[in-house]
Amino acid sequence: MQSCELVALVSSIACCLAKDRSAAEIALLSSVFNQLSDTLDTIAAHQLLCSGDKDVDDIFFFQREQNNQE
Repeated sequence: MQSCELVALVSSIACCLAKDRSAAEIALLSSVFNQLSDTLDTIAAHQLLCSGDKDVDDIFFFQREQNNQE
């Protein structure tokens, strides 16, 4: 899957999730998915750390990429 295809897919999913929901419900969904993202980052960092790969750049790669896109 190409990057633009992935972006289109994620946007389509967001539109489907938001359809017929109130602003408060959409805000709650956003919070839930933000927490999911943070938790997945934590799990990935922990797995990298426990695997013996002590390269901090690898551990925080996804967080840097995410922050650069915002």
